[in-house]
Amino acid sequence: MTVWTQCSSELLAKLISQFCTEGLLEPADNRLDLGPVSYTFDATRGAFGSWRVDPVSIRRTTAGILGNDESQPATDPVQFFVDAADVLGVDGSTVAGYVAELTSTLAADVRMASTAVPAAELLELHHSRLEGHLTGHPLLVANKGRLGFSAADSERYAPEARTPLHLVWLAVRRGLAEFRGTPDLSEHAVIARELDPPTIEAFRGRLDDPDAYVWLPCHPWQLDHVIRTQWARELASGEIVVLGESPDEYLPTQSIRTMVNISKPLRYQVKLPLKILNTSVYRGIPEHCTLAAPMITQWLRGLWSRDSMLSGTELLGEVASVTVPHPQLSAHAGIPYQWTETLGCIWRDPLDPRLQGDESAWPLAAVLHPGFTAAAIARSGTDPETWLATLLATILRPLLHLLHHYGITVNPHGENLAIICGPDGLPTRLVIKDLVDDINLSTDPILARGPEPDSHTKVLPRKPWPILRQYVVDALLLGVLNPLSTQNLIPENNFWGIVRGEVHRYTETHPEYTDRLAATALTGPTFFRFPLNGYRLKLGYTDLDTRPPIPVTGTIANPLHTVEPVFVKTTLPTDQQSADNAQ
Repeated sequence: MTVWTQCSSELLAKLISQFCTEGLLEPADNRLDLGPVSYTFDATRGAFGSWRVDPVSIRRTTAGILGNDESQPATDPVQFFVDAADVLGVDGSTVAGYVAELTSTLAADVRMASTAVPAAELLELHHSRLEGHLTGHPLLVANKGRLGFSAADSERYAPEARTPLHLVWLAVRRGLAEFRGTPDLSEHAVIARELDPPTIEAFRGRLDDPDAYVWLPCHPWQLDHVIRTQWARELASGEIVVLGESPDEYLPTQSIRTMVNISKPLRYQVKLPLKILNTSVYRGIPEHCTLAAPMITQWLRGLWSRDSMLSGTELLGEVASVTVPHPQLSAHAGIPYQWTETLGCIWRDPLDPRLQGDESAWPLAAVLHPGFTAAAIARSGTDPETWLATLLATILRPLLHLLHHYGITVNPHGENLAIICGPDGLPTRLVIKDLVDDINLSTDPILARGPEPDSHTKVLPRKPWPILRQYVVDALLLGVLNPLSTQNLIPENNFWGIVRGEVHRYTETHPEYTDRLAATALTGPTFFRFPLNGYRLKLGYTDLDTRPPIPVTGTIANPLHTVEPVFVKTTLPTDQQSADNAQ
């Protein structure tokens, strides 16, 4: 079997699995009837009602010209999607757009498979280089659609290209651009940290009045495809000046638009807008995010500094930003958001200064890479149950505390969390990043979170407890833990029992939050279902002026409702804190 055929077969199995899991298609006896075509396959059912289709078992059956059925092995996700389009109720424009995303995803999967390295070797990589080996969103099928990138762009700028790039710096006239930073950061301090003195001097020499401009980095693709066209008037008038490339090399993370400095890892990570459509939305940066990021970071730092339960959790703050609203489009209602989020940046704390001694770090998404978790367990020398219990405690304890003590949730998917491991290879600390666009607050006011930083102009969404908890459910339980539970490291019931044990531990040590725990109902019989792939198809490819919310489509069974809690002793500091709280 060729690499292309194998990747195509696996993407087809994922497509069928996720469409059936979300209720978009309803199989009968592992058979899907799609008008004149049918598909059969072998599958098992898992937690949350998930389907797991065996790639080598899929067959496509059509009526032969002699009236007999003709059946053959099926490996083509594009053919399947076209076959299913009428049953799915998808129009022609959406079929074409989604096929483009599927083929782009498949091409990226093939590039990754062709350059794959053994899982044990991935453990040796720096976290910034590991990003380029990870396979993308586990639930979204077309997770590398990247509409807007050419084939050459993907080979140059996609994470799996693993090719360093240089950022281009721009100077934008004050009044058109605005710098914001946390109270300890001035504009000049950020520039001095990000650029060497000779580079700063060279850039200043290209400006008639250097202090009349705000400086910011720009992705080279964005400069070529958007800035030089959409902002041509400002470039011609001198309101925007291209200063040139900085000498540092960067690698993109899984999100593509966030860059990590590999020349000087102590410098900031940089989040930059890219006018490409990927995983359902254009990857710009909304104006409210750049304006609010430092303020939100400073507020969260205050919570962290006063709370011993969070002292072992690393918060990568979004410490500074530049906002550049389009002078005409941003002031007009109804403009599609892809045209109003094209220029700006957010600087984020780097991870490397948080590591001590022989510690290592990796994105949480790495646990879903084939063989990575098994290799990490083997290297630690401990048993799978202890290692997994330590991982789950490292993740869940701070997230449960944030949710129930403060009424705050982040979006804890595999890209937004990272794990720090000690010299023994056991997880020790959680890293949380990507804050301003993913932080949500309870609609109920919570005294512990103090004065909210956006009390006058709301930036952070307020949501009721059942919706707030869905970020933990969808991003973490479904998006990371459910596929991790299927790796046959320990029995699935034991895995979910450990998760329930962590919820039980928090419940027992915090009886003062009984009402909040009842409202989040993490061990209740069902959760809401928010179908990510169905949302992709429902949106279609119409230009929208805002990112619409994902609609609820029924409920899914909760595996935590039926399993007995399992308690495994770990060596995390929070074990002692939990014991102290219980006394």
